[in-house]
This record gives sequence, structure tokens and C-alpha cells, in this order.
Amino acid sequence: MQNLLSSCLLPKNLKIKIQRTIILPVVLSGCGNWSPLLRDEHRLRVFENRVLRRIFEPKRGEVAREWIKLHNDELNDLYFLPNIVRVIKSRRMSWAGHVARMEERRCVYRVLVGKHEGKRPLGRPRRRWEDNIKMDLQKVGCRGMDWIDLAQDRDRRRAVLNEVMNLGVP
Repeated sequence: MQNLLSSCLLPKNLKIKIQRTIILPVVLSGCGNWSPLLRDEHRLRVFENRVLRRIFEPKRGEVAREWIKLHNDELNDLYFLPNIVRVIKSRRMSWAGHVARMEERRCVYRVLVGKHEGKRPLGRPRRRWEDNIKMDLQKVGCRGMDWIDLAQDRDRRRAVLNEVMNLGVP
């Protein structure tokens, strides 16, 4: 796959289609129920930028005639689609809507929303999937809104999903 994206024989449009139809779905499979750490989000952005650098290839400088590596801002300007972290957050919000509308006796609902029994380990509690949903809602500006109530109103949920996709993520 690496040689295919760095090949000079394929046009950029085809390389972008390969990235969107083959690479991203494999990387993002099941991302609706992930709870990635900031370190994981950073690694995903690094991976995405590497793939985009292969697609858009380095440019040759006009003055020094040396190869110039594209910076992240330049890559984002060339690639018009939302970055991988935004896609993960929007899919997680979409999956939250499905989970919130499920019956409480369903296994998925109990695992993702229910309270765990037993003794917790020492130290700071790990961030749960539900905590990530609440943090995403706060970043969009829906502070204090219950995500389960938001999921019942589909039009409002779609608007929030669009806001999450357009959210500025470093």
C-alpha cells in the first residue's frame, strides 16, 4: 500500500480515493465505541499526516531547488475532508445516539452506560466511553445537556454531529 500511494503513475484524485475507501475504513472500524487517549489521538493524526504526505508528495523549492516537506497546515489545506480525530468523535456521537435509544436490558447498553460492580483499582479512574461523549458535548457548547436526552431528538443530534465534524481539533 505504501508504494501504491507514493507512485508517480497514479493521479492524486485516485490516491485520495484509495485513502478514503481502503485505508480509513480499516483504521476506523469500530471507532464508535473507542475511548482513545490523547496519546492515541496524536498517533492517529501522525499516521494520517504520513499517508497524506505520501499522497501529495514533497514539493521542489523554487529558489534552492531542494525538496521541501509539506507541513501539517499545508496538508490540511490540500486535504479538504475532516481529520481522523473529528471522524472518530462524530462516529462516537452517532453510536451514542443508537445506544441511548436502546432498551436498558440490552447488553450493549448495559456495558456502555451501566455501572460496574466490584472493587475499582487504585489511582485515578480511567476515562470511560460515556465521559468522552460528555466531553465532546462540552466542546461543542452543549454543556449540562444529557446525551441520552439529546439522542431522542434526532434533528438536534444531527446538528451536534455536524458541529463535532467542524470542531477545531489541534
